[in-house]
Amino acid sequence: MKTIIQTISGFLLIVAIIGGYITSTGVYNIAATEKHWLITEKLIEWMRNNSIAARANALEVPIMEEAEYLTIGAAHYDAMCIICHLAPGEESTELAQGLYPQAPVFYQRKSLTEANAIETQAKAYFWVIKNGLKMTAMPAWGLTHDNETIWAMTFFVQQLGSMTADQYRNLISMHENNGDHEHNHHDHNRQNEHDSHHHNGSHHHN
Repeated sequence: MKTIIQTISGFLLIVAIIGGYITSTGVYNIAATEKHWLITEKLIEWMRNNSIAARANALEVPIMEEAEYLTIGAAHYDAMCIICHLAPGEESTELAQGLYPQAPVFYQRKSLTEANAIETQAKAYFWVIKNGLKMTAMPAWGLTHDNETIWAMTFFVQQLGSMTADQYRNLISMHENNGDHEHNHHDHNRQNEHDSHHHNGSHHHN
C-alpha cells in the first residue's frame, strides 16, 4: 500500500513540475491558430457536454406557438447570431472562420425527429444561449434577454436544419415589414402629438 501511495505521489509531482514548466515558460501556444490535440478536444467536448447536461436537464420546456417562436426567434437570431453561426444559404464570414473553437453551423445540422432527443436538445440549447460558454465566443444572452425570448431562439435554432434559404429570408422580411410598420405608426403618432401641441399653443397665444 505504501508503495502505491509513493508511486501516485511521485507521478503527481512529475505532472505538477511539467505543468509548472509549461505555464511559466510560455511554451504552450495559446493562439487560436494552434489547434488542440485530438485527445484534448475530445476531453473538452466530453467535459462541456456533461457540464451542460448537469444543469440543463432540470429545465422545463415551455409550450410556444410556432408562429410566435419563428417570428421572435428569427428576428433575434438574424440580429445577434448569424455573424458566427451563419444563416441558411450564406457563406462563412471572416469572423466565423477565425473562431476557435468553431461556432456550430445549425442549418447544416440534421433536425432531430425523436421527441425525447428534441426535448433534451432544447434544454441544452436554452442553457447555452442563456449562460454562454467560457473560453469560446458564445456570450450569455440571459443578461440582456428574458427567458421567453431565449426559448423562442432555442426553438427557432432547432428548425434551422430543415430550413431553406428562401424560407429564412421570408421570415426576416416579414419581421422587417412589421418593424417598419410599427416604426411608421410610432412616427405618425409623434407627428400628430406635435401638430396637436402646436395647434393648442397657437390657439392659446391668440
